[in-house]
Amino acid sequence: MTSNAVYWQQALTLKPRSRGFHLITQEVIEQLPALKDMDIGTLHLFIQHTSASLTLNENADPTVRADLERHINVLAPENAPYYQHTYEGDDDMPAHIKASLLGASVSIPVAQGKLLLGTWQGIYLGEHRDHGGPRRLIATAQGCATSFSDP
Repeated sequence: MTSNAVYWQQALTLKPRSRGFHLITQEVIEQLPALKDMDIGTLHLFIQHTSASLTLNENADPTVRADLERHINVLAPENAPYYQHTYEGDDDMPAHIKASLLGASVSIPVAQGKLLLGTWQGIYLGEHRDHGGPRRLIATAQGCATSFSDP
């Protein structure tokens, strides 16, 4: 048995979505066919936007995503009288705050070509603009692929 280091990086484009939290696990996996060749490692996803975020959470009950959206809107409401950055629309400054609170990246362990997410975990896109458009992710993987050969 020999072990081979695996390193790759790929840009992904997510389809446009409305404001809210969206489960994107399957969309990410479908755009990463090289993932199936990784025996053990880590996948790091980074979103290249300041008004959207990535996080991990509940993948089964959609009310979790709706509750997250309602709660984060309380934390960073539109039209707060103290906002100075307002020239890009009422949803822009709250979107920047939400993206900073939740973060721009997630790292997920990989084994035998599969993401090692928990039973109820999925990758979320937090779309914090009313009309954010397509979102770009950078996927970076590092680990090893194992190939078997006869002695």
